[in-house]
Amino acid sequence: MTMRFNLKLFLGLVIIAVFFTSFSWWGRCGTPQLADSRIYPDRVDDSAQNNYPHDIQAGKPHQQSEDIDCLINDDYVVNCRREGEEVYVPFGFIEKYFEVYGKVSTVNGRDRFDWQHSYSKVYVPKRTYDPRDIFMSFENYNVEIRDRVKCISGIDGVPISTQWGPQGYFYAIQIAQYALSHYSKNMTEKEPTIVKYVDGANVEENIKQWRALDKASSLTVMYDDDRRESVLRFSSSDVVDMTQTGNPTGLALKLEHVNDLIISLQLKFTSNGSISVSVKLRDTNDVYVIRYVQSSTVINMSGNTVLYGIGNRTRWSRLTRDLFTDLQKGLLLNNKFSRKVKLKNVKIISLVMHGNGLLSDVHLSTTSHLAFFFNAAEWLVTNQDDNGGWPIDVKRTLMPGVMELKPGWYSGMAQGQAISTLTRAFWKTRDRKFVDSALKAIRLFHVPSEKGGIVAMFMDKYVWYEEYPTTPSSFVLNGFIYSLLGLYDLKYLCETIQDVCSPAQVQQTLELYGTGMTSLKTLLPLYDTGCGTTYDLRHVTVPGSAPNVARWDYHTTHINQLLMLATVDDSPILKEVATRWTGYMKGKRAKHN
Repeated sequence: MTMRFNLKLFLGLVIIAVFFTSFSWWGRCGTPQLADSRIYPDRVDDSAQNNYPHDIQAGKPHQQSEDIDCLINDDYVVNCRREGEEVYVPFGFIEKYFEVYGKVSTVNGRDRFDWQHSYSKVYVPKRTYDPRDIFMSFENYNVEIRDRVKCISGIDGVPISTQWGPQGYFYAIQIAQYALSHYSKNMTEKEPTIVKYVDGANVEENIKQWRALDKASSLTVMYDDDRRESVLRFSSSDVVDMTQTGNPTGLALKLEHVNDLIISLQLKFTSNGSISVSVKLRDTNDVYVIRYVQSSTVINMSGNTVLYGIGNRTRWSRLTRDLFTDLQKGLLLNNKFSRKVKLKNVKIISLVMHGNGLLSDVHLSTTSHLAFFFNAAEWLVTNQDDNGGWPIDVKRTLMPGVMELKPGWYSGMAQGQAISTLTRAFWKTRDRKFVDSALKAIRLFHVPSEKGGIVAMFMDKYVWYEEYPTTPSSFVLNGFIYSLLGLYDLKYLCETIQDVCSPAQVQQTLELYGTGMTSLKTLLPLYDTGCGTTYDLRHVTVPGSAPNVARWDYHTTHINQLLMLATVDDSPILKEVATRWTGYMKGKRAKHN
């Protein structure tokens, strides 16, 4: 009796289970299929989009594929493939037509095609912007290796640009970015490894590591009154055999290092002289010599020798060079050398001194970010003109015959990023010259573009600090925001440390920053295309001109800047716009009517 009752109960439960299973499958008939949800992602909720199987065709019978012509806009034909009701268009065509990006990658042993609408990256701030801290995401910048940087000047220790002129010139924006990148790297990277070869406390031992390459060369220890320590005095011929076929001369120090490619030394020549550093490419065993000479030569390549002029060095001065960068820039001048050198393949062999002079504090290190930062900060102080700016001595053309700048123009972006550099130099040193230079830089924020300044007016109402002060105005967005960040950095310094700025200067920085922020929040919508942003507003100021659509890297710069400002300004528009613009990078578009 009990057994019969349990059997009936079991059969009843099975019937109920079958009923509910059938009902649930019937209820799913009205929902879109997964394959359709991939084609029409707006039909699927967010949770479903994160749970796609690897193969959306799993379980479906294989269908025969065949070639088919795709007629594009009645203009031309592309070879496609048809499989059942689906037509497959080559990604090579889609990539160019829609400006999207993709590549095949391998994940867990399976090939996968990765599709991206943007090639750039948004950096969401991890904390509130602090003018004493890293600048934006500049710890990821490597200004010196850019193709448009000819080299790092041996005399000034800052980039020489070829961005708009092959002759090479100093470009304050590039120099400030070089400074801010090294400042930021110094705050985010681990402490460098330093290997000392000459220092005042151990100079008697240090001298034993050197050897004379010829009988006429000599090296002795002497006490130097200027440095108040013992130094090395070297004496040799200042004639160097560039062909390296004759007998070598000079005083050599064997180095044999791979990762420590920053060389730094205190130097004073008492006659003509030079420094030669030999490096080897470990993958080919080719040896190159990087030679630093007392001349005004910017850079030259002869045979296997790269030559940099370091100016007159007859007073004590520090020379710090990135040998990897110096080698790369030299090899780019060699038409026979077509590949980029990898850092791990470069080995330092030796240092050789030529001529007569004094030497102290010689060391190699993995990095020397603060030295490079202060090279740029000092350049900004030394090269600032009476107007408070850094004139750019090259012609700049935004639109031929319409928006052109003659050599000698100023840039609001240069002023802003220079201020960001100078204020950080002050925070590091408390040296008054840096804040004085930053305060002097705000003079041009009062001078209209048409009078040689950087200030434009939108609709005669909204102030704009121009990256390129053309007439008609261009209203470049990223350059304007960089100028605001510079003003914020100076405002913060003036408000934080008493007596650094006068009451009038404090009020001035407040007004310049506040007025600029009002303009930014008001004009932001003008840069929105519904699927991206524009670089400037030439389509507004030049009748009949098409929008100058921002590349993805500039688009993400706009987003990064807004997100950074949003950490110090609680106006909702900054985050709202940044969020919408971030969506454009994922293929989202503004709704149509």
